[in-house]
Amino acid sequence: MQLNGRDFGKADAGVDMTFDFGTLIAHLAKTRALSAGTIIGSGTVSNRDADGGPGRPVAEGGLGYSCIAEVRTVETILRGKPETPFLAHGDTVRIEMLDARHHSIFGAIEQRVEPLSRDA
Repeated sequence: MQLNGRDFGKADAGVDMTFDFGTLIAHLAKTRALSAGTIIGSGTVSNRDADGGPGRPVAEGGLGYSCIAEVRTVETILRGKPETPFLAHGDTVRIEMLDARHHSIFGAIEQRVEPLSRDA
């Protein structure tokens, strides 16, 4: 994930999930009817640091984060207050999922934060 052209998170979604997709699907199948084509999302996945603690920003040698709310929570725990701002008009967010060979799985999604038009 990039925020305004800078790496924000380089998460490896294959590790560090609290519940893997098999567990998520098994639970969903017990609690609701699923049909072919059902899309299941896990939410954001961020990686732990080597010592098992919260990850570190990319700029500090970590894999970064997948969620601004998460990095703000980690900052609050470690430093007493959040430092990373929420998204603002003009910010650009880019996400792309790569496979083990670093090929794009679904292509990049890039969005610029814009004010809501009065016509919407």
